[in-house]
Amino acid sequence: MDYRPLGKSGLKVPVLSFGAGTFGGSGPLFGNWGTSDATEARRLVDICLDAGVNLFDTADVYSSGASEEVLGEAIKGRRDAVLVSTKTGLPMGDGPNDAGTSRFRLIRAVEDALRRLQTDYIDLLQLHAFDAGTPVEEVLSTLDTLVRSGKVRYVGVSNFSGWQVMKSQAVADRYGWPRYVAHQVYYSLVGRDYEWELMPLGADQGLGAMVWSPLGWGRLTGKIRRGAPLPEGSRLHETASFGPPVEDEHLYRVVDALDAVADETGRTVPQIALNWLLQRPTVSSVIVGARNEAQLRQNLGAVGWNLTPEQVARLDAASAVTAPYPYFPYHRQEGFARLNPPAV
Repeated sequence: MDYRPLGKSGLKVPVLSFGAGTFGGSGPLFGNWGTSDATEARRLVDICLDAGVNLFDTADVYSSGASEEVLGEAIKGRRDAVLVSTKTGLPMGDGPNDAGTSRFRLIRAVEDALRRLQTDYIDLLQLHAFDAGTPVEEVLSTLDTLVRSGKVRYVGVSNFSGWQVMKSQAVADRYGWPRYVAHQVYYSLVGRDYEWELMPLGADQGLGAMVWSPLGWGRLTGKIRRGAPLPEGSRLHETASFGPPVEDEHLYRVVDALDAVADETGRTVPQIALNWLLQRPTVSSVIVGARNEAQLRQNLGAVGWNLTPEQVARLDAASAVTAPYPYFPYHRQEGFARLNPPAV
C-alpha cells in the first residue's frame, strides 16, 4: 500500500481507505449500502490492515450512530494501529440544536462520537456540511479547543463550496487556529465537477481530497451495460435518488471506455475506475466500501499498478464534459493553460 500526506499536513494516509457506511446499516439508504455487524466488520478490518489500509471513515449520521458503534467494536484492542475519521454536522434529530456546527453541537457531537467509537481521540474530524447559521469564527475556535484538548488531531470538511473553504482558511490564518487539511468530495469518472474549482483550491490551500463514491454511486461496478436493464440486485433501484445524477449516454460512454481498458489490462472495471482516481492531482485517499469480503478484495486490487498515460487519456476523453461558467469561456484560447496551470 502506498501512503500520501493528507493535504498540507504531516499525517500519512493510505491511498485507499475504508468507508464504514456499510457497518450497522439501517433505513432506506444505509440499509442498502450494507448491514455488517461487529463480527463481519472485524473481519473486513482484518483484511484492510493486512493490505496496509489503516484509515477508516465513518460519520455520526450513518445509521444514526450505528456505523460508529460497529467500527468501535471492530477496532477494539488495536486503536493504535488505525486512523479513525468521522464526520458531523448533518441532522441527528429533530431538536433545534441537533444539526449544524455550533459550539454546542460540535462539542456534544465529538463526545458522542468518542463514546460510540470507544476511543479518547479522533484522528480526523470533518464537518459534513457548511453551516450558514453559525459564524465561521465560532466553528473554528471550537475546533481549536477540541484539537488543543487532544480529542481531535486534524480537521477537515466535506461537500463545501470553494468560497466556504476559502473563507474558513482565511479566518483560521487570522487567529492562528487549525487549518482544514482534508476535503471529502464526490469525484469519479462520471462526476468530475471537483476538477473545476475545488481541485485547484485544494492544491493552493493544502487540502487533500478524500474521495467518496469513487464508483459513481455504484454505477461503475461493471454490471451496468448499454442496452441492458439495471441488474436485479443493484442498490441503485433503491438509492439512485439519494446520489449524484448521471445522464445515461454519458455513463455508457464511460463504461464502454472502461470495458476496453479492462480487456487490455485484465483488470476489473472498478479497479480501473479507482486506479484512474489515484493518478489525479490533490487526491490523498480514495474511500472504498464493501458489503462483503469479495467486494473488498476486488477494490484492494486497484493498487500496485498504474494505467498507462495513453489509457488515462482515453478515459479522460470519454468522461469529459464542458466546464460550467465561469470555467469554460477561455479554455480553448491560446495562453489559458499558462495563466491557469493544472492543479498538482
